[in-house]
Amino acid sequence: MERITNDTYVSPMRIAIASDHAATELKTELAEWLMEIGHEVADLGAHSNDSVDYPDYGYKLAEVVADGTAERGIGLCGSGLGISMSLNRNPAIRCAMVSEPLSAALAREHNDANCIAMGARMIGIEMAKACVATFIETDFAGGRHQRRVDKLSNPPSDTDTIEPLQ
Repeated sequence: MERITNDTYVSPMRIAIASDHAATELKTELAEWLMEIGHEVADLGAHSNDSVDYPDYGYKLAEVVADGTAERGIGLCGSGLGISMSLNRNPAIRCAMVSEPLSAALAREHNDANCIAMGARMIGIEMAKACVATFIETDFAGGRHQRRVDKLSNPPSDTDTIEPLQ
């Protein structure tokens, strides 16, 4: 069964979402909206406004996306920066910090991002929904971008080797 988001048909996905204490309200609103439009959502916490450490939630989110339990991940914290850094510690994760739909589209199209991060103190709910909708609706372009994506998970040990641009 397919659902409509932003006038585009999107097959239901398994999406995991996590936040620190600064973004629990945004996380809850996004999770509810994603379920309303037909996606399966795993809310990995935090579940209150009590202070927590964003890396704990970023690592947890990265693990479920890396092992395939979730197809995509959404990480939230006050600025989006800390959780994006913790997500990107996992070599299987390609997390992009986004603040508008164009960056979400390019993250998917060119970088095959499997996670996005946003800052609850930086973005409103409608813009966050627009970013998430673009993130789940945009396909990876492949082609010349595949070689670059492969390098993200397999950094060279010889840093003197730089391939020419094509």
